[in-house]
Amino acid sequence: QVQLVESGGGLVQAGGSLRLSCAASGRTLSRYVMGWFRQAPGKEREFVGAVNWSGGRTYYADSVKGRFTISRDIAGNTVSLQMNSLKPEDTAVYYCTAAPLGGKYEYWGQGTQVIVSS
Repeated sequence: QVQLVESGGGLVQAGGSLRLSCAASGRTLSRYVMGWFRQAPGKEREFVGAVNWSGGRTYYADSVKGRFTISRDIAGNTVSLQMNSLKPEDTAVYYCTAAPLGGKYEYWGQGTQVIVSS
């Protein structure tokens, strides 16, 4: 059984930075795509970004491009989301997720709250 555990959420002022981390346990996810989604109150969960199994290719939603950076460790079981120039509209619960190559996101963390005050 795979477990994903996020950490690093909190309250920050607009323009500030936060770094989220996600640690996987239970099996190696070195061949999995790992990503981040977020869900704001009253809204659907939306894609934020993802990184391929080697860490060499990243993908971002337009809303965070240039402000957020995803990275993963060499072993592939930890992924981070560096969030800079945060805006109030980035306020959401952020979820870590993992998908096998070519498959759907099948593992999800419990989420970590990010609140950006104006």
